[in-house]
Amino acid sequence: MRSILPLALDCVVGALEKTPGPAGFALHRAPAAGRAQLADTAYEIVSTMPSGVRLEMLTDATGIEVDAQLTQVVMAGTEPPDVVFDLVVDGELRPPVTTSHRTLIRVDPDTMAQDEHPSPPATVRFPVGAVPRERRVEIWLSNSRATTLVDVRVPSGASVRPAPASGPVWVHHGSSISQCSEADRPTGTWPALVARRAGRSLVNLGLGGECHLDPFMARTIRDLPADAISLELGINVVAGDTLRERTFVPAFHGFLDTVRDGHPDTPVLVISPIVCPAVENRPGPTLPGADGTVRAPDRPAELAAGALTLTRVRELLAEHVARRRKAGDHRLHLLDGTTLFGTGDLADLPDGLHPNAAGYARMAERLLPRAFGPHGVLR
Repeated sequence: MRSILPLALDCVVGALEKTPGPAGFALHRAPAAGRAQLADTAYEIVSTMPSGVRLEMLTDATGIEVDAQLTQVVMAGTEPPDVVFDLVVDGELRPPVTTSHRTLIRVDPDTMAQDEHPSPPATVRFPVGAVPRERRVEIWLSNSRATTLVDVRVPSGASVRPAPASGPVWVHHGSSISQCSEADRPTGTWPALVARRAGRSLVNLGLGGECHLDPFMARTIRDLPADAISLELGINVVAGDTLRERTFVPAFHGFLDTVRDGHPDTPVLVISPIVCPAVENRPGPTLPGADGTVRAPDRPAELAAGALTLTRVRELLAEHVARRRKAGDHRLHLLDGTTLFGTGDLADLPDGLHPNAAGYARMAERLLPRAFGPHGVLR
């Protein structure tokens, strides 16, 4: 086997940056400017969870080996499942490829003390085909583990080149509901399911806990090539109690103004929050409850003025998307998130906040015709 790491980096799709470090290349989904401004460890880790990031290549290799340094943060006393990768060959999704080798950072829920259990890089082997002939190969990286790409190898003599784009570029930004760490495989996130069925090349900027109408993310989307843009907004603002009504509205308009600076005519779909019972009619923040579901703590009534609930966020998004459309932005659209995942779907919302794998699949089924069907708003 021979290393093709520099060429493999040219085959990476869905990452904003490929940042070299001592162990290899971190595939970031958040911009360097934003990471520098925040200087937040949690944001840095989420940025390197490559949900939607994949290698797309044309190769006659019969097999491919990937070395990756994988890291996961877990609560003490829990044992996470294996890390899952996906292999797609000439459009056919193959059985998932897994590894148990990853560094675990165990966090004590009472003291928040961290105990690191290091692991060397995992070597993951992808069987492409018995006969050496050129195929289009996609390797989808983990949607839930921080990942550093260490090396990529193919048999000596095998040819490799970047594959052409799988379709028009769809840029999506959102929260953990879009990163989809609870999906059972990388191609099982709802953005990935929709993109593959619609023939779109996905750039998933869904970052767990980190969708707060940040100006640097708006600038990033402004500067990216995009044939369609979608924004899943609101849950992080409420769950983190990071904005109130007075600041949420101008932040929303400012975000869209910046996106429109680079994409004046690109269709944009704003998706309001899916259901979250704890904060439907109570302001955030959300906290983990003893039963494993999220809850909203009591707060003094005098602090409630202007505090946001999901119901109010949906009202504000509907009102202000309508205002922008009336002002002439007819390629801006709104989708009520509860039509994708609502009160009838609570059986697939085990922690009261995040859908499970079945829930994400249902979201994909419901979004696909609305976004990319014959009358879809993102076509």
